[in-house]
Amino acid sequence: MKRLCKLACALGAALLLNACASITPVQPWQKGLLAKPEMSFAGDAIGNGFNEHIYSSREAASGGSGANGGGCGCY
Repeated sequence: MKRLCKLACALGAALLLNACASITPVQPWQKGLLAKPEMSFAGDAIGNGFNEHIYSSREAASGGSGANGGGCGCY
């Protein structure tokens, strides 16, 4: 029984590796969906600017994002 289980696991692993090896690379025309603005990490420009302003005003005392200020955390 143990031998049959080991054989089944080895066969399953071999089939899995074979399936992963046959994956074709993504073609340039297939990458269009990932290049859309909705897929970016930054989000929208207004929200990103607002978050950058908050970050720079809170972290300005230690360098932050290149902004000057006291680092008091006020907006």
